[in-house]
Amino acid sequence: MRPVTASGPVRIGIVGAGTMGSAHARNILEGKIPRLRLTALCDGHSSHVPPAPGVKIFENSRLLIRSGEVDAVLVATPHYSHTSIGIDALEHGLHLLVEKPISVHKRDCEKLIAAHHGREGQVFAAMFNQRTDPFYQKIRSLIHDGELGEIRRVHWTITNWFRTAAYYGSGGWRATWAGEGGGVLVNQCPHNLDLLQWLFGMPARIRAFCQFGRYHDIEVEDNVTAYLEFPNAATAVFIASTGEAPGSNRLEIAAERGKLVYENDTLTFTRNEVEMSAFSRASDKPFAAPATTEITFPISGHGEQHAGILKNFAAAILDGAPLIAPAAEGIHSVELANAMLYSTFTAKTIALPLNARSYERHLKKLIASP
Repeated sequence: MRPVTASGPVRIGIVGAGTMGSAHARNILEGKIPRLRLTALCDGHSSHVPPAPGVKIFENSRLLIRSGEVDAVLVATPHYSHTSIGIDALEHGLHLLVEKPISVHKRDCEKLIAAHHGREGQVFAAMFNQRTDPFYQKIRSLIHDGELGEIRRVHWTITNWFRTAAYYGSGGWRATWAGEGGGVLVNQCPHNLDLLQWLFGMPARIRAFCQFGRYHDIEVEDNVTAYLEFPNAATAVFIASTGEAPGSNRLEIAAERGKLVYENDTLTFTRNEVEMSAFSRASDKPFAAPATTEITFPISGHGEQHAGILKNFAAAILDGAPLIAPAAEGIHSVELANAMLYSTFTAKTIALPLNARSYERHLKKLIASP
């Protein structure tokens, strides 16, 4: 691993200067991440990034990684290359930050994570910026601190991902099995799937119903309804679409101590004065229900998002700070997406952990089919 001076800054190279890569570059060049310095870039569209002194342009990731110009690499390329570029960076001793999803399918996640195994001090993070959102942080603390009691049901509708035909026509790799490895689950929803497992843990089984090209002339899924069962018998419904306008983003959690709802930048807890199961057992009234108190949490804004993850990445390298989003946790959102697709393809309930090799074989068949 290449040593970094404790005072910094960390010299970082960005591989991929599309929408996200160029946004990260601007954040660094504008001084929003004071402990990072952009020193290298490679992309076929490097003109997206404002020219800056000290930033060298490379023809490909291999040259950038071997240049000696960087201490760390941020990978923001089309999904499949996250694995190969990430492994190359790790094997050359560079710290690594990977855009979501960390890989397209679980088997590639395993290969990427294995390349980091045993590399003490080498920071490997994922761009799960929604973990910096104070709304989701508050939901997680309420769950993990026991304020909600046992979770019984989760319902998350995320259909505010509306995309036009022009969006899908903007790049040949988009919305194809060969180029992207999936649709709304792999492109728009990795953050939500990451939050789902970050908040509630991984389910034990999944039955999903994906619709392929329902709203757009594409071969991958643009509409999803999934049913999840957790080890404690809690259930969840996860709905996502890029074809609904206006869409919704509503997370509802039913728990022993009440109901928590997050929608339209408002987080409300309708708290039971008595846990619902205890009340049910104790009450002699057939139609009674626990008395409730409504609490609305005073939260505003959505945190530092991408800049927060970049700052945390620098702090982990320079100070040993714990990562907000360790890349090894990125396998979980990929596994959830893979399981939802595989459940649809096989018309079966999929038990987790997912058989990574079986799904990889199926995906290769989809890529090979005309």
